[in-house]
Amino acid sequence: MPHHAAPTATGPVPAPPDPAAATLTSVGQAEEYVAARALRCGRASRTGVELEFTVHHADDPARRLAAPELAAALGAHAPTGLGGAAAPLAGGGALTLEPGGQVEISSRPYASLDALLAATAADVADLAALLAAGGLALGGSGLDPHRPPHRVLSSPRYDAMAAAYDRCGPAGHVMMRSTAGLQVCVDPGECGQAADRWALVHLLGPPLLAAFATADRHAGRPTGRASARMCAWLDIRAGRTDPVWTAATAAVPPDLAWARYALAAPLLCVRRPDGDWTAPPDVTFADWVGGALPAPPTTDDLDYHLTTLFPPVRPRGYLEIRYLDAQPADAWPTPLLTLSALLATAPVRAEAARLCAPAADRWRQAATHGLADPVVGAAARAVLALAAEAVAALELAPDIRARTQVDLARRVGTRPRGGSRS
Repeated sequence: MPHHAAPTATGPVPAPPDPAAATLTSVGQAEEYVAARALRCGRASRTGVELEFTVHHADDPARRLAAPELAAALGAHAPTGLGGAAAPLAGGGALTLEPGGQVEISSRPYASLDALLAATAADVADLAALLAAGGLALGGSGLDPHRPPHRVLSSPRYDAMAAAYDRCGPAGHVMMRSTAGLQVCVDPGECGQAADRWALVHLLGPPLLAAFATADRHAGRPTGRASARMCAWLDIRAGRTDPVWTAATAAVPPDLAWARYALAAPLLCVRRPDGDWTAPPDVTFADWVGGALPAPPTTDDLDYHLTTLFPPVRPRGYLEIRYLDAQPADAWPTPLLTLSALLATAPVRAEAARLCAPAADRWRQAATHGLADPVVGAAARAVLALAAEAVAALELAPDIRARTQVDLARRVGTRPRGGSRS
């Protein structure tokens, strides 16, 4: 679950390679290693959240941000590379930074949604207060609406990523430096349910992406896209950011699908002692296992490679749902609770899958046209109405439940149904 066992999308540089890691000598061995760790089945009981925000000068949000300004504002909460101690925030969440100066809060996993909401709200308030004292403010959308991409932080990982994206057009640089997402992390459920939950969180993707899209402006102008953030992700080279599950490959078990995806993906970086992590172009991890680089990879190299893959849903033992745009600082609970409600019971899961099936694989249409796409829009309105009713079954404080139901009903243009359980 969150709380950084591994880097996030572009996340912090981890510990040096483990010299005791096993050497990989065949693609089959590597596939087995990935598949065994893809989904750790068990009770679907815990939820975590990762909130990214762009950061701006409060008096002039279009002005460039500099690393020393961010470090000074964060103080002891800044990562160690910026002179801080990476101290947790008020609610216990971990704080990390992205290359464009985006901040990310990673919660602990919680069995109680009320506890998760309370802890994360405390973290957001703490972070906002720290930044405000330094003349900075959190952004409220999935893409920087004020500034073009600008790199604030450097590391061997970020340098290698930039070199790789230089070969693929501007989308990678927009992703690294200008985007912010809301990631929901959930346990995969009992082994007999994991494949269905895996499929469902993908089916929910286009409708929920459209319903909660916030990234329609960038660098001072409208983009003409509902979520230009997701468009940037989708424009990055195929095999790294496209979905692992598709309607055409639905019969492939999740662990095998992820293993094949990972081994076929090009290397984004190769860790080296000299600090130059640039990867050779077009070499996949399977190629590396096959001898494309001087030294064979290890399981530690493979673990690190997995952190450079950014599909809309990433299996990390749990399900990391990555397709939602960042929300304003007080609006993130609704999409989180929407997913929680739609995953909570077998009847709701089955109905949600049925409602979203017509929009399967319509990621590009959802990101470009949002709710204006007739197929995605119809699925989104139907599944949000279902979520507004299903929230009643969640163990939540009555005021939070009622607020979520009102918000969802407003988004689909109806009155709340089913009442609020006390």
